[in-house]
Amino acid sequence: MPTFLVTGRNGQVGFALRRSLAPLGRVVALDHAACDLLHPDAIRRAVRAYKPDVIVNAAAFTAVDAAETHPDAAFAVNATAVGVLAEEAHALGSLLVHFSTDHVFDGRKTAPYVETDPVNPQSVYGKSKLAGEQAIAEVGGAALILRTCWVAGVHGKNFVKAILAAARTQQVVRVVDDQYGCPTSAGLVADVTAKILAKRDMPGFSGLCGLYHLAAKGGVSRFSYARAVVDHAVRHGLALRLERLEPVPSAAWEAMAPRPANAMLDCTRLQQTFGLSLPDWEDDIGHVLDHIIAEASHA
Repeated sequence: MPTFLVTGRNGQVGFALRRSLAPLGRVVALDHAACDLLHPDAIRRAVRAYKPDVIVNAAAFTAVDAAETHPDAAFAVNATAVGVLAEEAHALGSLLVHFSTDHVFDGRKTAPYVETDPVNPQSVYGKSKLAGEQAIAEVGGAALILRTCWVAGVHGKNFVKAILAAARTQQVVRVVDDQYGCPTSAGLVADVTAKILAKRDMPGFSGLCGLYHLAAKGGVSRFSYARAVVDHAVRHGLALRLERLEPVPSAAWEAMAPRPANAMLDCTRLQQTFGLSLPDWEDDIGHVLDHIIAEASHA
C-alpha cells in the first residue's frame, strides 16, 4: 500500500486531500506542529520518518498582503521549503505534487493563461510561489506542479465565506469589479489530484510529470462572483442584511499587494493529458456554497 505524505492538513486543499487520497493508500497528513516548513531540518525529519511514495505539498504562506511585510517567511515556506521537499522526494525516488498559483502572472494578458506564457509576478506572494516552482525544476526528479486559482473550500477561510459573512452583517458590501479569475473548489483540486495519482503506476506516467493549470471552467469578475454567491444564498433562504453590492475598482480597495487583473487559467493541457473533464465554476462552487449555507443556517 503506497504512502501519501500531505503537508498543510488543516488548509483548504490539505483538508480535502485527506478524503480524496484515502482510497489510494495510507494518508499521513501533517500540520504545522508536525512539519514546520520554516525549518528545513523539521521537513527532512518528517519525510525520512515516513518514507512516502508520494509527497503532496498543500502547505503554503497564502496571506497575500501579509507577505508584503513578511517576505522572509513567505519565501521560507513557499520557496525554500519546497526545494527541501523536492530534494527529499528525489532522494527517495518519490513523486512530489506541489500546488502553485495564478499570481505568478502579471494579469495583463486578455485571454486565459496557458502553462507556457511568460511569468511576471507582481507581489511578494507571487514571487515566492514562482521561486518554489523554480526550486523544484532545479532539483529535478518526478514532480507535478498544479497551478490553481481562487480556491474556496468548506473548510478554512476564503472569499465565499467572507462575502457571506459581510452580507449577513452589512447593508452595503464593496467588491472589486476589475479582477477576473476562475473560482475553484478545494474539493475539485483534491479530487483531480487523486484522479491523476490513481494513474501513477501506469506505464509512461513519469513522462507526464510537469506543470499544469487546474481550475474550474469559465471566468468571472470578483464582483459577479460575489453576486452569484449572494444570489445562491438568497435562493436557499439564508437571512441576509445586505441591501446592495457596490462595484469598486482595485485602486479603491487599497490592498497592500497587487492582484492579477486577469487570473484566468487555461486547463486544456491537464484535461487532454489525463483524460479529465473539469466542471463549470458555478456548479463547482455551488456545492461548496450548499455546505457553507447549511452550516450557517444552523449556527
